Amino acid sequence: MAKFAFRNPAFAADSQNITTEQLDEIYNRASAPVEGEVMTVEDTIAKTVGAFALMLVGAAGGWIFAAQNPIVWIAAALIGLVLGLVNSFKREPSAPLILAYALVQGVFVGGISAFYESFMSGIVVQAVIATLVVIGVTLALFASGKIRASKRATKIFLIAMIGYGVFSLINFVLVITGVQTDPYGLRGSVTLFGIPLGIILGIFVVLMAAYSLVLDFDFIQRGVQNRAPRKYGWTGAFGIMATVIWLYLEILRMLAIARR
Repeated sequence: MAKFAFRNPAFAADSQNITTEQLDEIYNRASAPVEGEVMTVEDTIAKTVGAFALMLVGAAGGWIFAAQNPIVWIAAALIGLVLGLVNSFKREPSAPLILAYALVQGVFVGGISAFYESFMSGIVVQAVIATLVVIGVTLALFASGKIRASKRATKIFLIAMIGYGVFSLINFVLVITGVQTDPYGLRGSVTLFGIPLGIILGIFVVLMAAYSLVLDFDFIQRGVQNRAPRKYGWTGAFGIMATVIWLYLEILRMLAIARR
């Protein structure tokens, strides 16, 4: 579903969501579009592919150049945060801003991926494969009708997101203030039954990200069914991209904790 920006302060990943009432407002806001100007699955896929292609260009640049200079990808993460918030709270989607977000986030993803790869060979390939598997399974379940967005599940999702955001902020503060000497903070220093908290928490967060994808798919499906204006295909593309980036970064971090 179209999303409000959520940023994990400790790892800079996005996820967002809007209510059914707000979605209905989007559909009813503009006058009925003429044929050819309505949102379609094909057009939304094209927008999504284009955004991801630009993100991969940024990721290649981040991998090559930013890896040697962490300031570059850290700055990209901060700029991506700002662009993510702007895109999420704009009443009308902006293709240039969404594409700018894709490029900047690509630099961040490429830089931090190269950083992890320099310490743990093969971890990026593992994270990419795991991310694609989660996306594929989620899409297959949604397409088959075995999983759907619901008001109750979405409320639980939002509560979980808020709780995770608070935890991440506290963990981030503990790390930068030196209270936690482990680079992953509580995720790495706390164990439950011998398993690092970061792995246990990571599994739940991956499930949350998968449901976020369901919301994205649901937004696109209902947008097409309700003949929403074509421009809202960019909203769907932005939502999917933000969720996938979040999912990838969470898996990358979880694998890093597991391989220590």
